[in-house]
Amino acid sequence: MFRGRFTHTMDTKGRMSIPSGFRTELERRSQQAPILTTAYECLHLYPFEDWCEVERNIVDRATEDLDAQAYQRMMLSGATECPIDKQGRVLVPQYLRDHAGIEREVTIAGVGPRIEFWDKSRFDADLLKTQARFSEISSKMSGLKRKES
Repeated sequence: MFRGRFTHTMDTKGRMSIPSGFRTELERRSQQAPILTTAYECLHLYPFEDWCEVERNIVDRATEDLDAQAYQRMMLSGATECPIDKQGRVLVPQYLRDHAGIEREVTIAGVGPRIEFWDKSRFDADLLKTQARFSEISSKMSGLKRKES
């Protein structure tokens, strides 16, 4: 699992350092390059095998549902292998930087099974929205937990 939040700077070539704990976990979980793809307002980085499972689930759901097909198109056409270089950096393609609005400062967030890359200002704004609704969200999450028990 990936946990924690870090702020890093993307260089002019689109390279960004991955926190060492995240690199260790990515390498532990797969010998292949992780997969970077589009998401709502950010980018998602998955260990390769985890991505393969996500991809299969998307494809299975998209056979007849037009919304699922649109989601499939966005996620799969945006996906790319993202090797980690010897300095612990990944190269984020321009089209993915454009999608997420990433220019210089990047928040790298571990959110369980994946890592998210956010433009720092977008992340901060999203976090403020979540904090404003935290009581409501906590209540909803507590209800989900009780149902699972």
